[in-house]
Amino acid sequence: MHRRITLALAAAMLVVAGCGGAGDQGGGGSGGTAGAPPSTTGFDGTTIKLGVLSPLSGPVAVIGLPLTAGNKIWFDALNQRGGVAGKYKVELVQEDTQYKSDVTVQQYNKVKGNVVAFTQILGTAPTLAVLPQLKTDKVVAAPASLDALWVRESNLLPVGGPYQIQVINAIDYYMTEGGGTKDSKICNMIQDDVFGEAGHQGLQYAAEKYGFTIANTQRYKTGTENFTGQIQALSGAGCQMVFLTATPTDAGRIWGASAQARFTPRWYAQSPAYAAALSKSPITPYLQQTTIIVAEGTEWGDEKVAGMKDLVARTTQFGPGQQPDYYLAFGYNQGRAMTAVLEKAVELGNLSRDGILNAMNQLGKVSFDGLTDDYQYGPAETRNPPRSSTLFAVDPSKPFGLKTVKYNVSSEAARTYEFKKTS
Repeated sequence: MHRRITLALAAAMLVVAGCGGAGDQGGGGSGGTAGAPPSTTGFDGTTIKLGVLSPLSGPVAVIGLPLTAGNKIWFDALNQRGGVAGKYKVELVQEDTQYKSDVTVQQYNKVKGNVVAFTQILGTAPTLAVLPQLKTDKVVAAPASLDALWVRESNLLPVGGPYQIQVINAIDYYMTEGGGTKDSKICNMIQDDVFGEAGHQGLQYAAEKYGFTIANTQRYKTGTENFTGQIQALSGAGCQMVFLTATPTDAGRIWGASAQARFTPRWYAQSPAYAAALSKSPITPYLQQTTIIVAEGTEWGDEKVAGMKDLVARTTQFGPGQQPDYYLAFGYNQGRAMTAVLEKAVELGNLSRDGILNAMNQLGKVSFDGLTDDYQYGPAETRNPPRSSTLFAVDPSKPFGLKTVKYNVSSEAARTYEFKKTS
């Protein structure tokens, strides 16, 4: 079963890769602009170049490719309307990081001299790896990672509710509507790195707020082939609910091992654990029986949400081969946030790196039209990210294989979570 799941995810990655988006670059501009900000690194007076550092190959490309396509769709649509501030076209400079921190640093150094900022750096560990250089080089970057670490980092432009908030809202739902109590055996399984620790931090905070003890924690290395030992440990601990922090290929193997062992707790999973291929795989019935995915926004094609209606229309026009995907929506949201910063920089007359940092500090609230809640930007020490999450169930009949269980859950515990500067 594990092999069939892995092959299904690999096939999905090849389909995404064949759809275009990653590897293409946005259009360039033409003609000068009177009164324009002066030319600077990554801006020649007509075109703004933005970096994208993402896994475009390897197991995590199932996230990186659609997410990068979302970046491109946003900026292609913006360029059609005239570009940033209606004046300056955007060009994306994309490099493959393979979801490896050392490769991310290499690719950052390769392109940093050609871009004004980075509209995507995917992964918690890769972002941490380049963060010291971002500070030295005075570069703004948007992490494709929801760690709470980013909220107070002055060089980073995060979007969305942090991973810790996802866990807290999931626990609140489990306790109030999912049959859980403070005496339930609540456990977690986490990737053994900073991404996994973000999920663990959320569960520790929730344990304090809701009065339960974490019954068991299992860690694993990315790329693990056999999860029998971890599943046996969770089962042996009597876990009734397990919160999973993982990426899709590992998550598929974990759920496959669980199904094979007939271990059926309630699974709640961090948003990056899911990929559409899981809704059309040998473990789909198991996921329908056991699993809730905690993410944000709404299901694909929900026209009651203004941002989704626009996203579907723009994907049809600028990414006609792209499949429905909430990673695409995340990349699209990154483009919206970066555009808000760049337009503020244009308003202030300075598209240099110092000017973009200054613009981000002066940015106020940015709305994402329901694809995620509003983000209050400004100085890092006063930022306030979204405190809401959406709960989804696996449903193969839906375009991305997910149906909304509860939209924009915002628990009291999530609203009182404090974000602290860590460096």
